Amino acid sequence: MNIHEYQAKELLGRFGVPVPKGNIAFTPAEAVEASKEFLSEDGGVCVVKAQIHAGGRGKAGGVKLVRSTDEVLEAAKSILGTTLVTHQTGPEGKEVRKLLIEEGCDIKRELYLGLVVDRASERVAVMASPEGGMEIEVVAAKTPEKIFKEIIDPATGLIPFQGRKLAFALGLEKPSINKFVKLLTNLYTAFTASDCAMVEINPLVVTGDGDLIALDAKLGFDDSALFRHKDIEALRDLDEEDPCETEAARYDLNYVSLDGHIGCMVNGAGLAMATMDIIKLYGGNPANFLDVGGGAQQEQVTAAFKILVSDPRVKGLFVNIFGGIMRCDIIAEGIVAAAKEVGLTVPLVVRLQGTNVDEGKAILADSGIDIITADKMDDAARLAVEAAQ
Repeated sequence: MNIHEYQAKELLGRFGVPVPKGNIAFTPAEAVEASKEFLSEDGGVCVVKAQIHAGGRGKAGGVKLVRSTDEVLEAAKSILGTTLVTHQTGPEGKEVRKLLIEEGCDIKRELYLGLVVDRASERVAVMASPEGGMEIEVVAAKTPEKIFKEIIDPATGLIPFQGRKLAFALGLEKPSINKFVKLLTNLYTAFTASDCAMVEINPLVVTGDGDLIALDAKLGFDDSALFRHKDIEALRDLDEEDPCETEAARYDLNYVSLDGHIGCMVNGAGLAMATMDIIKLYGGNPANFLDVGGGAQQEQVTAAFKILVSDPRVKGLFVNIFGGIMRCDIIAEGIVAAAKEVGLTVPLVVRLQGTNVDEGKAILADSGIDIITADKMDDAARLAVEAAQ
């Protein structure tokens, strides 16, 4: 689960991470009122920032530096209600429904700081770079030597020496080194206490006075741990999430939206990956990853099928089931029920193997629905791609 920047800063602030003062606004008038704390007749500066779950907002016109309430009003009107398209939103973009009005900052340097779960070491890794303000993927591709990493032993937690080592690598001046170590320690505490999957501060700025401030913040959380953090779960903004993924979660289905045109329903993550691979092999492009799991009931299968056909990009459906615990007749009943309810208008290819496969095939054959069937996954994938074209 992800949260907005203003929510991330509020959470980090509770753990002692320095963040700028800011106020949230939902209308241009609220934006003007929120800015009065930072602007005066004698001058001042503040920032109007679009709040969406994506990076690259500045390049897309979603971050504006302003010096008067008139400029705040103009900026708010130009951002609110627009659809920002960034490298992380995809071509469809995201609509801006709220703004963060934030105090200005005396920026001397911009750094990058992030914490992630490192799968290779099975520990939390700290990444830091002097190339703050840039996309870390670009830095990794072009100048990987500018990314410094420390692996944290969970038995000891973050050791101050590791913080100082990173501070020296970043070229921080002496007055800022201890401040960096303290900030990083608090950030690691926030990471572990909140069951985060990712924390990214980009940029982490060094001010003219040598202070360090998290000028931007992105937090992602382990969904499986949210039952321990009802306060964090309450921060979820469903408007920022794919409605299909939200609907799938209601039925305990594993669904991830992709950018293709063939909807896939399978049981098991391994089979899902193989199915997407074989669709690509035959020239198609999967529209999703949808795993109904090993013990799905008819209601879940029906819901899964409805989610697939609700995607306007889907030009064909491929159901690929290997029934072990999952029974093929349950899958077939769910498919037939959903197809009749939604009025299927795209080609449907079904491949069933395993438990109760004959009963499942009989249900499909007697349904009166135009269904293309195949026994082999290879044949089924080829037929699905051809039908979708």
